[in-house]
Amino acid sequence: MSRKLKKGYFVRGEFVAEGSERDTELKAELKGTDDQSRTDLKRESTELQKLGEALLALRIDLLERLPLTDKLKDAIAEAKRITNFEGKRRQMQFIGKLMRKLETTEVDQVRAALDEQSNGSAADNLALHQAEVWRDRLISQDDAAGQWIALYPTTDTQQLRALIRQARKDAVPEIAGAAVRHGRPYREIFQMVREALMAIPEPDAAIHPSTFSPSREAS
Repeated sequence: MSRKLKKGYFVRGEFVAEGSERDTELKAELKGTDDQSRTDLKRESTELQKLGEALLALRIDLLERLPLTDKLKDAIAEAKRITNFEGKRRQMQFIGKLMRKLETTEVDQVRAALDEQSNGSAADNLALHQAEVWRDRLISQDDAAGQWIALYPTTDTQQLRALIRQARKDAVPEIAGAAVRHGRPYREIFQMVREALMAIPEPDAAIHPSTFSPSREAS
């Protein structure tokens, strides 16, 4: 009985059977990449596809700041309108294809915009931190209200001082040794200060609550 010949081909005098390990190696060389490189490319493609999907939920002001092509912006807008599952899936594949054409710096800007939406901008985070510091100073230090009003003269002085008085009363435990209770005035002082800081940053960086000279703590 004759032996069945394997399908294959010759390379530099070497017979290579189709489907063999050597066949796989040669085909990879012809493609100019190896299995690891193809895995990396697939991973990068998947990540860009997910970034494209995340852009659908990005705030309009952040989206408009990005250096995206009109074609990509139109594709995102169209994806938002599509309700059919299969149609949306195809549209997202198209967006992923367009995302792969972006430069590295442009992809980095997309990531930064998504991070800003999730965690807030550096300016927002700074304002939150400053509001917390100001709130604590206003409640604990007698001269802090005057400092704040000097910086922000449009503040409702009467309301601020009333909130401070009540917050100080709330800070005194009803039972000795009990935890300090922070009520509504404590939260409203923070909100008032935060809104002012977000509207107008501190006029003079040299006058910061953390640089106040020691003063008598409120009793």
